[in-house]
Amino acid sequence: MLVDTLFPTDYQLHLFHEGTLYESHQLFGAHVVVEDGKVFTRFCVWAPNAEVVRLVGDFNDWNGEGYTLHRVNNEGVWFIQLDEDMQGALYKYEIKTKEGKVLLKADPYSFFSELRPNTASIVYSLEGYQWNDSKWMQKKEKKQIFSEPAVIYEVHLGSWKKKKDGSLLSYKELADELIPYAVDHGFTHIELLPVIEHPLDASWGYQGTGYYSATSRYGTPHEFMYFVDQCHQHGIGVILDWVPGHFCKDAHGLYQFDGTYLYEYETEDDRENRVWGTANFDLGKNEVQSFLISNAVFWMENYHIDGFRVDAVANIIYWPNRNGEMENPFGVRFLQNLNKVVSQYDPSFLMMAEDSTDWPQVTSPVHYGGLGFHYKWNMGWMNDVLTYMETAPDKRPAVHGKMTFSLLYAFTENFVLPLSHDEVVHGKKSLLDKMPGDYWQKFAQFRLLLGYMIAHPGKKLLFMGSELGQFSEWKDKEQLDWHLLDYEMHNKANDYLKELIKVYKRSKPLYELDHLHDGFEWIDVNNARQSIFSFIRKGTKEDDFLVIICNFTPALYHDYRIGVPKQGSYREIFNSDSESFGGANCINKKVLKTEEIEFHGKPFSLKMSIPPFGISILRPVKHRKERKGNGKEKMRSHAVSRREREQA
Repeated sequence: MLVDTLFPTDYQLHLFHEGTLYESHQLFGAHVVVEDGKVFTRFCVWAPNAEVVRLVGDFNDWNGEGYTLHRVNNEGVWFIQLDEDMQGALYKYEIKTKEGKVLLKADPYSFFSELRPNTASIVYSLEGYQWNDSKWMQKKEKKQIFSEPAVIYEVHLGSWKKKKDGSLLSYKELADELIPYAVDHGFTHIELLPVIEHPLDASWGYQGTGYYSATSRYGTPHEFMYFVDQCHQHGIGVILDWVPGHFCKDAHGLYQFDGTYLYEYETEDDRENRVWGTANFDLGKNEVQSFLISNAVFWMENYHIDGFRVDAVANIIYWPNRNGEMENPFGVRFLQNLNKVVSQYDPSFLMMAEDSTDWPQVTSPVHYGGLGFHYKWNMGWMNDVLTYMETAPDKRPAVHGKMTFSLLYAFTENFVLPLSHDEVVHGKKSLLDKMPGDYWQKFAQFRLLLGYMIAHPGKKLLFMGSELGQFSEWKDKEQLDWHLLDYEMHNKANDYLKELIKVYKRSKPLYELDHLHDGFEWIDVNNARQSIFSFIRKGTKEDDFLVIICNFTPALYHDYRIGVPKQGSYREIFNSDSESFGGANCINKKVLKTEEIEFHGKPFSLKMSIPPFGISILRPVKHRKERKGNGKEKMRSHAVSRREREQA
């Protein structure tokens, strides 16, 4: 018997075809439902160009006779209701095209999938998990992320750590091991490479088939919920790498779903992503917008995810295969719609754009003409800094501008500084091995690189394994080189990062005004000859500031004069050359007192020791009287989004 309440409503169908059914996963896919004490399972799929659609699976020996779906409307929505509980059943849609070809397709809206290399969808109810993260969710609503510290640990679950037999850890095992590890290091967020279902391990999840299906490689959807829940209970946010631009072309997936180019662009040049061998979503199609924006809402609602890093934004805002010359208006509108909808569902949800272009206002609100992201990955900073670091120290004066250029635009957007997986794979070398020089110099410059990242305006992201000081680049089929912690210099490098993050999180000048000009001031930007950079980071309180000095050469200096903004005493609160980190221990133990000697354009100055390949952080010594009545600096910025979001 057909139950009317299970049937798609005209209103749902109207919104879906309009591109505004933002919870389309509640209509499409497989759903076990109870009506009047009876259990039913309904299936709904969009295949407008199909001649016939049948449901096949292990429940009917993959024979679709008697399981033909009913075509609901002219726009191609198909529906079937079975009078039984199909929980756990394997299934696919058998689609007969108008040309007579028969396709076997996984459900685009499936919540669970067979373990690869098998490709069937699985009927799975997401109901029943008891969340215990209410404190986190309440706290998150009150957070002002723009003025708080953020250090993101980017992780590929399949190669962070493996069992002794080489098999993958489960979501629950990862919760038991990865989360305490992240907490111990001080990371604020874990960012996961895509966890949507995907057929090929080597794609790292970037070429997906099941956008609503948490990959079965590591367990069930409920077990992934447990992982997220445990992250939240331990104070760690969870960000997913999300890929709304393109998908893989495997036969069971979205590609030519009903025998035609349905989810992808029809024109070959727009459709084919020749770099990755994938197909680009047709972002001008309303139903595709409903599919993708619903997917964002789905992860927010069902898995309590805290943010997305949106992959390959350049491939969305510009037409592919046209050399980045032509704007794709469909892609731009999609991103604006996406960010508006996400913000309406959860204003605290973080949206981060991995964008390598100079597109303006990526992080400005949509109503100001922006794309509406909270953050943009600063790819320019990453490329410039790594180019500079890979340059031999005696050649660095010639590329001095690589280290200063980012401050010309650092406050035009809200930036994340990424040292991600893309920089330590495919022959690019690990971060440590990029550093020139001998063994000691490599570690010293590695510490300096991380210190400079922490001191530079912007939130921070570091790919897994970097904290170990790996000499080998990322090997996605193997676990991290955990044995390195048995070696002194690697163990000290790991301790160094922990201490560096501690200093960052307890030093407001390093994060409070990340996106405002008021939070940064150069002391000496032009010392190319010695490759020494010095600058000030400021907090909201007038007397809350830090002086940072970075030496990118092996030269050691004593009695080096630095200009400072205020008279008094300064204490070195951090030095990367400390013996405890593997350095030569050229540190400033004593309090440094200023002299009334103008230097570097500042009214006062002091003398200090400058370690080789080192970063020093100085804090003014505050006396009891000075701690009262601190006024706030006036804040001005071209980055409108921070103020707008705080007022929203």
